[in-house]
Amino acid sequence: MRATNIGGPAITGGLASAGAAKVARVPDPGIVVNAGPASTTSRVVMAACVGVIGPVLRNFPLNRATVPVAAVVVDAVFRLRSEPQGIEREQIQMPGFRMEMIRPAGASRALRHGALLYMHGGAFSVGGLNTHRAVAAGLARRTGLAVLNVEYRQLPDASISESIDDCVLAYRWLLRHGADPGRIVFAGDSAGGFLTFASALRARELGLPLPAGLVGLSPLLDLDYEAKRGYVNVDRDAYIPLDRLETMVKLGAETHGRLDPALSPVNGNLNGLPPVLLIAAEDELLRYDCEVMSHRLTAAGVPNSLELWRGQVHAFMSFLPGMPESRSALGRVAKFVRTSIAPAQQAQTA
Repeated sequence: MRATNIGGPAITGGLASAGAAKVARVPDPGIVVNAGPASTTSRVVMAACVGVIGPVLRNFPLNRATVPVAAVVVDAVFRLRSEPQGIEREQIQMPGFRMEMIRPAGASRALRHGALLYMHGGAFSVGGLNTHRAVAAGLARRTGLAVLNVEYRQLPDASISESIDDCVLAYRWLLRHGADPGRIVFAGDSAGGFLTFASALRARELGLPLPAGLVGLSPLLDLDYEAKRGYVNVDRDAYIPLDRLETMVKLGAETHGRLDPALSPVNGNLNGLPPVLLIAAEDELLRYDCEVMSHRLTAAGVPNSLELWRGQVHAFMSFLPGMPESRSALGRVAKFVRTSIAPAQQAQTA
């Protein structure tokens, strides 16, 4: 299998085909970026996820009635964080949802220099501007670009497909306000990683130009929870129970108990997509999704790189962006962004 390397090490070897990836029982061999000892902070986070967060998630009664309660609690917890420094924020009201433009302090308000479209995680049901402001700000400072953080509609009031609609509308907003698609990168964590790829595929279906790059941070890319049941990381993941993922898919994607495979980005037409960077924790459940996507992108001829981080939890870089490993991972994302938009910058200079 051909391996690619865009801004970081690539997945090599392992499964012989995308179809084989579907029935994988063990992780695909890959390059671990941080092979050294985990930081003290990340060890504490890991212990908290295994001992507290994981058990809470496994026992929390997740349904249409409790999802809004969980969303309020999560938002309240993240409001306790101090506001990120070195940025400027602008609130933007869209039909049915909000966005927030985050720029490095003193940066130009013009979008011609480029932008990131950021889609937050949270199982399509929790999270928003408050929970992911810190990671969006970190990316703005590292890239020097504006970051549009999208608080799309979520479960139980909106389906996953409607969440995609909002993210595509946010992309249209960027284009209408002067952003060059060759200087736009889509990025997102967990469910936001799903929206990163789904929005790019939907945008192309609608005749919109593709962005310059796609970044998935611990992304959910395959809604087929049954396919993951035999995967070894089901038992290794620090806090994401497979049955919670199953419940989320049933709430937001299944119709009369049936899941349309076409909803999952791994099953989309990947030909012609821009370069892709995938980052996942070595032992997390959604490493499975990254492996399948990496294989299928390679088969489609799309440059892609999958980076694995040892001793980390799912979506660590957005969960605690100030952690040493998170800072390193976001630095690698910034490098990928700069590489992705460089051709458009060079073309303008020429």
